[in-house]
Amino acid sequence: MNWHALDLGILGPAMLAGLLVLATHVPLGAQVLERGIVFIDLAIAQIAGLGVIAADALGVEHGGVAVQFAAVGAALAGAWLLTWTEKRAAQQQEALIGVLFVLAACAGILMLAGNPHGGEHLKDLLVGQILWVDGTHLAWLAVVSALLLVVMRLGWAARLGRFGFYGVFAVAVTASVQLVGVYLVFSSLIIPALATRGLPSGWRRNVIAYGVGALGYALGLALSALLDMPSGAMIVWTLAAIAVAAASVLPRRAPQGAGGH
Repeated sequence: MNWHALDLGILGPAMLAGLLVLATHVPLGAQVLERGIVFIDLAIAQIAGLGVIAADALGVEHGGVAVQFAAVGAALAGAWLLTWTEKRAAQQQEALIGVLFVLAACAGILMLAGNPHGGEHLKDLLVGQILWVDGTHLAWLAVVSALLLVVMRLGWAARLGRFGFYGVFAVAVTASVQLVGVYLVFSSLIIPALATRGLPSGWRRNVIAYGVGALGYALGLALSALLDMPSGAMIVWTLAAIAVAAASVLPRRAPQGAGGH
């Protein structure tokens, strides 16, 4: 193990990025589980990534404001489409979300087919570049995360009905997917929520879910540095391991209708 690799100058900003992602993804993850649309983040993240790929194909400066607008615009278009399908085919919504994910992923592959750096772009989209975040990225993510938390806390999204939830979700995912990648977006959303699913909704469940997520990021980043392994993939595994450990000691919610007579 290379103990000198534990450089806070690199791991510190990456950890802060992870905490900012968790700030919005933990409460959204609980809602996703309750709605039974687990794969929505994969679909929206893939659509946001498709917006980035499309902007790059059109020659837009990489990492610029125009790329961000392209990603947000694509994600909001996907949110609107999912709002429309939920109204008309609610029972098939999860299947439609899966189809939308596959279509967006294949569209991205087709758009990158003639790009000599297509494989690298696709890898960055999936696993992210969390070790290379800078102050600008963190400031952008912090502002967006704070605004989204205010919107959720004050219930403004609920006033827009179905699109309110999907719209907030689209913006949250777009803000994080370019930093941490599709895999970590999904893991940050679903894994802490799964670990705490036996707890009643409320601040205690959120605090524990945040703790699971934060510990997963911290341990994953440390192990990736010590073992010289890809950070994104390592964090996914440590998140899963810590979630399993947490779920094994946390109380389980009794099935509905259970109880004594």
